[in-house]
Amino acid sequence: MKRLLNEATAFREEMVEGYVAAYGRYVRRVPGASGIAAVGAPTAGRVGVVVGGGSGHYPAFYGLVGAGMASAGAIGDVFTSPSGEQAYRVAKEVDGGAGILFCFGNYAGDVLNFGMAETRLRAEGIDARTVLVTDDVLSAPPDEAERRRGIAGGFYVFKTAGASAARGDDLATVEALTRRANARVRTVGVAFAGCTIPGQDEPLFTVAPGMMEVGLGIHGEPGIRTQELLPAREIARLLVDALLADAPPDAGSRAAVLVNGLGGTKYEELFVLYRGVAPLLAAAGIEPYEPQIGEFVTALDMTGCSLSLLWLDDDLRTLHDATADTPAYTRIGPDAASAGSRPENIATTGAIGSGTASSAATAAPGDDGGAPGRAGERARAALAGALAAVAAAETELGRIDAAAGDGDHGLGMVRGFRAAVAGVDGFAGTARQSLVRGGTAFQDAAGGASGALVGGWLIALGGALPADDAAVDAAAWGAAVDAGLGAIRRLGGAEPGDKTMVDTLAPFGTALAEAAEGGGDAATAWAAALPAAERGMRATAEMVSKRGRASRLGERSRGHQDAGATSMLYVLRAFGEALAD
Repeated sequence: MKRLLNEATAFREEMVEGYVAAYGRYVRRVPGASGIAAVGAPTAGRVGVVVGGGSGHYPAFYGLVGAGMASAGAIGDVFTSPSGEQAYRVAKEVDGGAGILFCFGNYAGDVLNFGMAETRLRAEGIDARTVLVTDDVLSAPPDEAERRRGIAGGFYVFKTAGASAARGDDLATVEALTRRANARVRTVGVAFAGCTIPGQDEPLFTVAPGMMEVGLGIHGEPGIRTQELLPAREIARLLVDALLADAPPDAGSRAAVLVNGLGGTKYEELFVLYRGVAPLLAAAGIEPYEPQIGEFVTALDMTGCSLSLLWLDDDLRTLHDATADTPAYTRIGPDAASAGSRPENIATTGAIGSGTASSAATAAPGDDGGAPGRAGERARAALAGALAAVAAAETELGRIDAAAGDGDHGLGMVRGFRAAVAGVDGFAGTARQSLVRGGTAFQDAAGGASGALVGGWLIALGGALPADDAAVDAAAWGAAVDAGLGAIRRLGGAEPGDKTMVDTLAPFGTALAEAAEGGGDAATAWAAALPAAERGMRATAEMVSKRGRASRLGERSRGHQDAGATSMLYVLRAFGEALAD
């Protein structure tokens, strides 16, 4: 697959730099973070609306940052959520003293990482809240609507939040109106071919010639069914019927309409689709309100489309019509005279956009006074070994992940461990300090669910070890592994049997504790516990996923080994080799 890029690993950073260079009249770079803020943000006394997610979906999410829409956007690597650290820094940059509303799609990595940022802001006394976008009607049934993922209908949710904040509503009102928009928007999509991540030669998934995938996710997650490719008029009927069948109870007769291309489908084709949509809506008694045809949430070069309906009430119509001025979307509304356009950025002093998050967040974990020794050397060697192991297995991990996810698990693990190794390069501290440093770097660099979980595991693992390396024995490692497992279960909510990395870690931890009780050294106990980890990992192949993106597949997730459980086995083996060195 030919791409316009330099090095694949630098794709996001260079993309953001180019974007800000081109659209500096709208947005500015957030210092020390992979994110952007609207020119003029923050405004004192105004709610800051922060959107975000992985890149590869332009104009979602950062293309909708600007006057009258989002105050800022946190930008992750391709199809990967930004880290909690990045989300926190971006939010701090646009805090105007009236609180922060996070708004993003309902994906495990985003929920974990933005959730950590929200918790951190609240601990500092900043009122922060979250509204998840859950518009994809085919990703979960109506009685489980809270499990639905967010796709193109998020455009209307972001527009509502931004317009409400821009007119000066307080945080409770902005949140309530944003939730109302999310509750009244529905989306259905189809895909005709897969997409290819920059730096990779093969697409994440394929659709057989003459077929289409109904309900496929914007990261390549499988849809609810594969069926014969239909003419545009029949696709229009399929989409409209699915949306009308799931309409809100008090829907009314007026709906904003959005026809979205996924990146590889041309506008002319979308016009043909809308030609079929319009009469079907009219026949159902629905008045299409200001239809939007174009690209709003893409998936790199994926061919396909989606249809969204936002059933309007008076409040939502007012916010829909409000002025917005962003690189990807501009609307001149009745409020244009008072809304202004791209004001100069206010002085960033004091609590408002002070930028203090960047310096504080980049500080390395402090010295806890422990005495370094061989355990610290082994911990750093374990991180290096883990990097080598996941790098060697990157293609395999991506292939396993593509069966039920977006195929980037190997890439994220390599990115995270590369940062972890760099974070302890030249450092001569204890095992406790080294793992906390490495985990913090991993979490910040990897992003996504794996970044939050594996980074949190490393931090908890290190934090539970004794301060002095001389006291790090088999029992100490057993207690640390137990603490790491507890951290993952708290962060991700997974239990054994849910088809996650917990299924590797839980039996390993039990076996390690039993081996440590025998009185052997750490390396011997660790090696004795590895077979239990491997059995747990292999057992995931016959499990039905209950967490993350794959959980929406139900029985279709059975028969595929879990990528996180697999990569964690490689990590545990690498740690064992380092302990035995």
